[in-house]
Amino acid sequence: MTFPPFKLERYYGEHEFTTPHMLSASDCETLSVGELLALAGTDFACLLDLRLGYTESQGDPALRRVIAGLGRQTDPDAVVVTNAPEEGVFLALSALVAQGDRVVVQWPCYQSLAEVARARGGEVIPWMVVPSSRGWRLDLGQLEELLAPGARLVVLNVPHNPTGLLPSQGDYRRVLELAAAAGARVFSDEMYRGLEPDPSARLPTATDLDGRAVTLWGTSKSFGLPGLRIGWLVIPDPDLRAAVVRLKDYTSICSSAPGELLARLALESAPALMERSRRIIDANLREAAAFMARREDLLEWCPPRAGPVGLARLRHGSAEAFCRRAREEAGVLLVPSTLFHFGDAHLRFGLGRARVPEALGALEAWLESSPAAG
Repeated sequence: MTFPPFKLERYYGEHEFTTPHMLSASDCETLSVGELLALAGTDFACLLDLRLGYTESQGDPALRRVIAGLGRQTDPDAVVVTNAPEEGVFLALSALVAQGDRVVVQWPCYQSLAEVARARGGEVIPWMVVPSSRGWRLDLGQLEELLAPGARLVVLNVPHNPTGLLPSQGDYRRVLELAAAAGARVFSDEMYRGLEPDPSARLPTATDLDGRAVTLWGTSKSFGLPGLRIGWLVIPDPDLRAAVVRLKDYTSICSSAPGELLARLALESAPALMERSRRIIDANLREAAAFMARREDLLEWCPPRAGPVGLARLRHGSAEAFCRRAREEAGVLLVPSTLFHFGDAHLRFGLGRARVPEALGALEAWLESSPAAG
């Protein structure tokens, strides 16, 4: 398998830790180890007593039980713990896609959701989200047409990065129905699950509705713990699950023992962590709305319906050029839509971190002092 450069990750690799103001992060405000242990009601002894041996390839059974408890119908045996969600993407798509398979991918997308399937020899077909008066939406008619020629897999991401789209219960269930009717499996990236402003709008996890589906979640986004590098797949199909575990023997073999322990403690406090993330996003959404209202001559804002990221459309000019100037002249890091192969007119804003108001202030000060910027 060969892969093109991962545009977004190379962009962050070059600029994330050298640009003063982050305004495009897709994760939520992090915690320290001490803060996490305090939330869990335990102390450092649990870490100091931990033996640093190999862990079980499929994941620590205690961690898998806690993960299973996050779904309504999840069996702990269906859970495969991975070293970061990205390993989960690689393993699942490697097991699901064969040469010549038609793979319909919700678009725009995190690049690996398409490129791993393409590297496996799959025919990747973009399924474009579309704008509407109420924000971004799924085009179910287009999906039905794309599935008709014999698609084998639908790659779904809800809540969606980078648009913040959250489909209705009816549209979501219809996606799964259309895939099942076409004989296609669904791989559902649910990394932003739990970040819906109204928890009653939360969608069922795909594996609760379709036993052939595969879902992805992890500690990086909803829980504000990307440094743990722990993700997981839920794979009810035992044959597919066995294939994924065999592939893992060629990647990480097993996960980090400290990472699994801290992930279990975090997920035992999952409601509190997700509520913390939602509070930060909600406060930043208000800040962003006020900023966008003041700069509506420059930007058309489509706030996320769920999750920490959303797209703003530049009313004129190049998003890539705007992001370069904002980074170099204002010290503000934004992501252009070119990094998602989605034209050159949108900017991704990330609203999950505590210092977003400071970053918005730096961006606005630059716009006011440099008329050419806007």
